[in-house]
Amino acid sequence: MEANGKGGDQGIAWVIMGVCGCGKSQTGSRLAARLGAPFIEGDDYHSAANVAKMKAGVPLTDEDRQGWLEALRDELAGRGGQGAVLSCSSLKRAYRDILRGAGDVRFVHLAGERGLIAERMGARPGHYMPTSLLDSQMASLEPLQPDETGITLDIRDTPERLVEQILAYSAGMRL
Repeated sequence: MEANGKGGDQGIAWVIMGVCGCGKSQTGSRLAARLGAPFIEGDDYHSAANVAKMKAGVPLTDEDRQGWLEALRDELAGRGGQGAVLSCSSLKRAYRDILRGAGDVRFVHLAGERGLIAERMGARPGHYMPTSLLDSQMASLEPLQPDETGITLDIRDTPERLVEQILAYSAGMRL
């Protein structure tokens, strides 16, 4: 990878994953800028019905997420191997399996303590995801498995530090 991180990860789709409020969008947009890749905000692809359900404090089911995940996979695959960075909760391995259908997909799991995440969620004015859904997301979360390409990082680090760790991980993969 070049020193600034641009150009080294062409064709790779990075998925920044984790429960609501863990910093996926902040970290993902910074990583995309460093890589010179497009950033895809996964929340923008939810159907109106899914958003209404979450606003009402009702957890999404696997069936609710199916079309959303397929749309995100298709968005990644449609980039013609140019690569991208996607923020998407990707809570379960089955969800990640759908996204892997887009090609070379690597995951960054942003993990942290419930208290810190709840605090961050409370500081997001106007976001449709209520803090009441955090526990259901944490209960659904299936961490990355050893056979999945990805890295788990601690959200206590700054978004800038997280990006540096992702770039270092990526560089190590190419050695």
